[in-house]
Order: sequence, then structure tokens, then C-alpha cells
Amino acid sequence: MALGGGSSGGGSRRGRRGRKGPLTEINVTPLVDVMLVLLIIFMISAPLLTVGVPVELPKTEASAVETNNEPLSVSIDQQGAIFIGDSETAFDDLAVRLLTEAGGSDKASERPVFVRADGRAPYQAVARVMARLSASGFTKLNLITDTAPNTAAAGG
Repeated sequence: MALGGGSSGGGSRRGRRGRKGPLTEINVTPLVDVMLVLLIIFMISAPLLTVGVPVELPKTEASAVETNNEPLSVSIDQQGAIFIGDSETAFDDLAVRLLTEAGGSDKASERPVFVRADGRAPYQAVARVMARLSASGFTKLNLITDTAPNTAAAGG
């Protein structure tokens, strides 16, 4: 009778010891679920944090510019008001504030300046800001625009 049921001491002791021993495995499924939810939240919210002054950028067919230095951002709204970052700046204080943020006049030529102007802003305001920045020693001036859909293919 090889199929004896059960009073042999070795088999039943081993079964009891296995059940009462410490749990050596960790269930990581809830951790992975939480991390994926956090990843999705950060991927969605990160672009929303870089909003500055709300401007409607003009549409162009140019592609994006790649840069290594952290750019300085100057915005011009629809009425022609000038902003550095999120704070409004008078035209007379523009060069001084940007040179301070760039780290001095010797580093002005190294730092790119992104000029974000509303498409409905007066051309004179944009031209004056660009001229003031150029006269202050900034050589890497960039006009920021939105890329327009391919209008040449649609138009004809």
C-alpha cells in the first residue's frame, strides 16, 4: 500500500512548516499600477506648466530650432505689452532685466532669446523689441511661431 494517507510524521510536518513560514515574495502589481498612473499625470501636466503669457502665435512653415543653452523668453501680447517670463516689463527696462538674467553683458551673445509675439501685436512693438535686444548684445534672437498645416498642398 504505497498510497498511505497519512500518519507518517515527515510529510505532515513539512506541510505545516511551509504554511507558517515568512512570506518571501512581494506583489509589485499595485506599485506598477500607481507608477503608471503617476507617469501619465506628469506627462499630461508638464506641458501645461510652461504657459506664460497667453499669445496667439503666427503660423509658419519653419521647423523648430534646437539649442543647448537655456533660452530667455520675451513675450509681446496683443496690445504690445512686453513680458519677461511672466512679469510685465517696461520697454526702457527690457535690456537691463534681460542682461541681468543672462548673467552679464559678456554672456549675452551666448544665450538665445525667444521672442513670442502675438500675431495681432503691432509690428512696431515687435520691431522695437528686436532692435533693443540686438543693440544690447544679444545675437541669438529667435521669433517663435506655430507650425501651420501644409497650405501649399491644400491651396493648389
